[in-house]
Amino acid sequence: MNQFKFRKVRNKLFLFSLSIAAVVCLAPLIMVTSFMLQKGAASLDLDFFTKLPVPVGEAGGGMLHAILGTIYMVTLGSLMAVPLGLIGGIYLSEYGKGGISKALRLATDVMTGIPSIIIGIFAYILLVVPFKSFSALSGAVALAIIILPVVIRSSEEILKLVPKHIREAGLALGLPRWKVILFIIVRGNLSALFTGVMLAIARASGETAPLLFTAFGNMYLSYSPMEPMASLPVQIYTYAISPFEDWQRQSWAGAFVLIILVIGVNLGARFLMNPKALKNFLKRSSS
Repeated sequence: MNQFKFRKVRNKLFLFSLSIAAVVCLAPLIMVTSFMLQKGAASLDLDFFTKLPVPVGEAGGGMLHAILGTIYMVTLGSLMAVPLGLIGGIYLSEYGKGGISKALRLATDVMTGIPSIIIGIFAYILLVVPFKSFSALSGAVALAIIILPVVIRSSEEILKLVPKHIREAGLALGLPRWKVILFIIVRGNLSALFTGVMLAIARASGETAPLLFTAFGNMYLSYSPMEPMASLPVQIYTYAISPFEDWQRQSWAGAFVLIILVIGVNLGARFLMNPKALKNFLKRSSS
């Protein structure tokens, strides 16, 4: 009996320790979000989302060009990196033996740990210097390099979770291996793969250093991939270090919008991974 009570006390202590650890992990996110809400939400208005910046000294204006530029470059970078990342992840998961696989896995791990500013310098040397101009294309390439290793590793780990007997069952039915991989393994894990892709995109969306070396930014709307293009992180940095109070106010608003976008992408990926969680969330919000 005493041993049973001791086990219950030990179990409660363990659960309490886990709860404390969870609170400690969530505390920075809660503090950052609440601080941004306090500083940035008050500066948000319709002009912020629909107008371009105004000249120095004039009040008002917005970050329409930066919001659209961020969406443009992240989308372009995702189109470059996601297909390659999925192919690389599938290859490592299904054919992950031999020298090529080891080299690819090592390269992926190294790329994951490279600081984003180094990636920006690489894209600068690769595209900006030869063309003698900053461009949205070079910014998208830098973001693609950031997205690529995350997609490869997440796709590999997700597909490794599929039990071997599912692969063996497909092969036993006489299906070619590529059909087993494509129509059974990959198709059955599309939501999980999409989650990994969205998390990689969310990480790249908030990068500033690579875009300072590549897209650079401007104060106008630009849709050409070969011209400088504004982005939300760079615009926030530019406004935050300026001596003008109105620009500093808008930088807080931009930071709040950016963090909401990143959190929204992460939550959207989680809900897509678990549709039941989305249904429960909608039921609670409606009630």
